[in-house]
Amino acid sequence: MKEAKQWEGTALTIAVASGKGGTGKTTVSLNLAKAYGAPIQLLDCDVEEPNCHLFLNGTAEAEETVFIPIPQVDESLCNACGECSRFCQYNAIASLGTKPLVFPELCHGCGGCALVCPQKAIIEVDKRIGAVGTMQAGDITLIQGRIDVGVAMAPPLVRAVKARLQPGMPAILDAPPGTSCPVIAAIRDTDFVVLVTEPTPFGLHDLKLAVDMVRELKLPFGVVVNRMGAGDDRVHLFCRQAGVPILLEIPDDRRIAEAYSRGELLVDALPEYRGLFSGLQDKLRSLAAAGRR
Repeated sequence: MKEAKQWEGTALTIAVASGKGGTGKTTVSLNLAKAYGAPIQLLDCDVEEPNCHLFLNGTAEAEETVFIPIPQVDESLCNACGECSRFCQYNAIASLGTKPLVFPELCHGCGGCALVCPQKAIIEVDKRIGAVGTMQAGDITLIQGRIDVGVAMAPPLVRAVKARLQPGMPAILDAPPGTSCPVIAAIRDTDFVVLVTEPTPFGLHDLKLAVDMVRELKLPFGVVVNRMGAGDDRVHLFCRQAGVPILLEIPDDRRIAEAYSRGELLVDALPEYRGLFSGLQDKLRSLAAAGRR
């Protein structure tokens, strides 16, 4: 097996995110992983709608069920003191002078209610929230989460996907779209964040939200502009004024959309674009190192 290349002397973890859906985040994640040319991990953290597997021809290796602990009340021990209800910030357990009611869909699985209960009337039981599967496709090891229908809490499953990262091996995380809690769970503690946007008013609006998000987390980041030529220059003006580096511009090429519709990777269907992603790797190496310094 080929040895994994090292980004600037160490195995980097790169998150690919976007302020809105449909900008090309998964396209960038997949093609960056494929262009790496050595063993690399690709984590599909968009657990509500994972789709990286649609573009990879590989062999499924394993799947593990993921659970979170939720409270179960022993009413024979409970004296309705309400300590559990006062502690829970998510209203997942409620007591209004009566035996507490548990709302599993709101529970974050922190275990605090069981800890504060003076009667030890609360125990934790496992509740299934989804599964994490692994696929091997050439040099790419895909780790993918899939949340169960009706489950509202995606962050615990995102963390379960990230928990399967192999230390010492470079990784690319395909984050959920937007700037909500699942995105924070995905990009937190990564070495660099690539924000994918499009040159449109909607793209700029949500890019600004994403930039505020990564700056609040104090993570180094840069921007990839997809479908370049389809809109205007307002994204470039914003990045220039805000001091945000533009790492890559992907043209609005009909052939890219046609390859995508066939489930083909850009760097395979149109080899002339492979150099764009190789250049992106070089920029990530230097910018991640600068961010660490």
